[in-house]
Amino acid sequence: MSKIFEKMLWGSRHITILPVIFGIIGAVVCFIIASYDILRVLFGAWDYFINNNKAIDLHADAIGALVGGIDLYLMALVLFIFSFGIYELFISEIDIMKSSKNNSKVLEIKNLNELKDKLGKVIVMVLIVNFFQRVLHSNFSTPLELVYLAVSILALCLALYFLHKS
Repeated sequence: MSKIFEKMLWGSRHITILPVIFGIIGAVVCFIIASYDILRVLFGAWDYFINNNKAIDLHADAIGALVGGIDLYLMALVLFIFSFGIYELFISEIDIMKSSKNNSKVLEIKNLNELKDKLGKVIVMVLIVNFFQRVLHSNFSTPLELVYLAVSILALCLALYFLHKS
């Protein structure tokens, strides 16, 4: 009885294919949306410079869309790293990745702590990019608000320093 249960229990790990599949699909969707946002900026710049359409506010829209695109690209990378890590940890090692000349160590996951560490670093970068995207659209009316901005940027720099030091 225990052998049958153990075999079923071991086989149940294959359910983790669901987050792998949906993580890859989510990453592809994020890549498409981010690429669309950046293409929109390129077409807006074309319209601004070539067609002389000065009615659009190129600077504010372009920077916000580009930073948003970077944010989505980073989120797509989080989903890819997550999907590869879950697959390698719970289902099987990816043999073709091990034998490839272009073997990326970023996608190679040996244990759950390594997966959490890699995801944590990329998520911190996503949060930093998202922070700067929000700062771009903020209006500062007092000097104290600028001090808060400077302190928050300093805190982000310190967080990055300690992340890379570990």
